[in-house]
Amino acid sequence: MAIKFQYNKTAQQLLEKQLKVRERALPTLKNKESALRVEVKRAKDKTQELQEQMSVKLNQYNDMAKLWGEFDTSLVRIKDVNLDVKKIAGVRTPVLESVSFDMKPFSLFNSPVWTLDGVNIIKELAQLAIESEVFHQKMVLLDSARKKTTQKVNLYEKVQIPGYQDAILKIKRFLEDEENLSKSAQKIVKTRQQKMEVES
Repeated sequence: MAIKFQYNKTAQQLLEKQLKVRERALPTLKNKESALRVEVKRAKDKTQELQEQMSVKLNQYNDMAKLWGEFDTSLVRIKDVNLDVKKIAGVRTPVLESVSFDMKPFSLFNSPVWTLDGVNIIKELAQLAIESEVFHQKMVLLDSARKKTTQKVNLYEKVQIPGYQDAILKIKRFLEDEENLSKSAQKIVKTRQQKMEVES
């Protein structure tokens, strides 16, 4: 990255300030990146665990596939999903508080014996599916923040900090050269004046 600057003390001081800001921020950004990396892994593992639980449950109920044809699907519906927000490394992530269901009244005498079990199975599967989706969304949000943080760490570490250091070094060399030239010019002028005094 080409940093625009002027060859003077003011520009040097401004660049040094910018460099200090980035050097101070870099360790914090690295810590944030590693924390996000851990949380992304945790959310991903939890999502996979919940999906596996759901697959196991669905396989358990495959034997009952013929019975599900008789089941009244309007008996139970998801009424509300209560979510909260939790900040992880500065990123707002969803947390599942509760899932509430709406149950339509039904007669235990006129319905198949397993209807109540069927309602509980559907509630359990819906709970697992919603929880899995919440963890998936959490993983997506955290991973997106991690990618941005990684980009910022790389920008600071590999581009901006070396760029500012290089610019400061160029200004210092230029100012030193200018000072040396000025001293040399003064010596030459002084030597000429002394020669002129001696000759006169």
